[in-house]
Amino acid sequence: MIRHLFIGLFFMSLTFGELVFHQKPRPLSRDAVTTEWPRFFGPNDNCTTDEGPLLKEISEGLKPVFELERGPSYASPIIAEGKLLHFHAVKGQETLDCVHPETGERIWRFAYPLEYKDRYGFAAGPRTSPVVHHGRIYLIGVTAQLHCLELQSGKVNWKRDLKVDFKIPKYFFGYGPNPVVHQDRLIVNVGGKEKETSGTCVAAFDLETGKTLWTHEDTWGASYASPVMARIHGRDVAVVLAAGESRPPHGGLLLLDPENGKLHSRFSWRADLYESVLASSPLILANNQIFISDCYEKGGVLLKFDEKIQPEVVWRERWFGMHMMIPLNVNDHLYGFAGRNIPDTELKCTDLKTGKIKWQDDMRWQESGRVTGLFRGSFLKTKERIFTLGEDGSFAELVLDESAPKVLQKTRLFTARETWTPPVIHRGLLYICQNSKGFDGTKRRLICYDMRPH
Repeated sequence: MIRHLFIGLFFMSLTFGELVFHQKPRPLSRDAVTTEWPRFFGPNDNCTTDEGPLLKEISEGLKPVFELERGPSYASPIIAEGKLLHFHAVKGQETLDCVHPETGERIWRFAYPLEYKDRYGFAAGPRTSPVVHHGRIYLIGVTAQLHCLELQSGKVNWKRDLKVDFKIPKYFFGYGPNPVVHQDRLIVNVGGKEKETSGTCVAAFDLETGKTLWTHEDTWGASYASPVMARIHGRDVAVVLAAGESRPPHGGLLLLDPENGKLHSRFSWRADLYESVLASSPLILANNQIFISDCYEKGGVLLKFDEKIQPEVVWRERWFGMHMMIPLNVNDHLYGFAGRNIPDTELKCTDLKTGKIKWQDDMRWQESGRVTGLFRGSFLKTKERIFTLGEDGSFAELVLDESAPKVLQKTRLFTARETWTPPVIHRGLLYICQNSKGFDGTKRRLICYDMRPH
């Protein structure tokens, strides 16, 4: 029925259970550049894409195409091979909905029982996002259930209960890091505790069978940052920021050989606070450099690796530590929302060569008689433009350079806390997750907006 209405010229909102269809999007322009969004931080693992051109004017508001009710979740929508994957908790089940990315119409649903209650009262649903690779989905839930599914049908190819297999503890907020694919294997920051103080920190699983190919044992556990792949001095390297729940707290950066799990180097970087976590994923940079950060008391550090893949500190900056977002590299400057919580978070510019902070701005303004802003925002960089999603539902286009930030235009999508899931763009459509109930009573939802130009 939705597909029939989509083809016709029907622009009124229609409610079909979990789906509200508003209107069909504008046609995709002939000169459009499009890319898939197959994993959490996008095709380049850094919230950047070559998508464009996009709608020039956003300050008058964005028109929704459809919205889907969203159960408890912090997962990002994933779009690949003409399908959108929405991972959330629905009525006591961790649920993956596969829907059409332009209509929201459900294609298939996969679900399994979920028993999880967050000790700090945050959403009792998934923290990780699906990873799509060659027609397969690799999915890890908040209790570390790992499934491999067929993208076309949702059929289960294999599954592993990582919590049972590797004795993974609950950790502060459940299981959190996304996996990464390398060639024929899935590399996972497992964070197991088979022994009293250590266990399988990282493991690789065969993409076809789920069989364990190798493990790396360490006292460091699983962080909330996602492993990424890097090319260092012509060699493929698995880059894992690992840090579980421990007394005293410890964790940091592991560089591993993806073929066998052999440790190249280990760099300690974590605040000396029990309830500290590492949640900002490593940023891979040119010239064999990697940036990592901790928002609690360590800040950021730029590392340069030699031919033996051993780290050398280029600079440290105590006041350039990210909480959850990944910073943006523009013209040899890093831009990021540094700070732990809303009161102390600022957008800052740091010289990539020296680590010197060039400027900082709280990025706040008056709106309807109250102070609002971007707070712990997330970036989305397209081919020619930079957007940011504020953690209470504001959306803005920025110009970032070493002199000062400039807000070109902004709009409000909704007003709700915990808008921590980064924005996603695909074929000129913008996907935004409202992760908590809005101040105006709106429910949690995944909203698709039309960003195609007129």
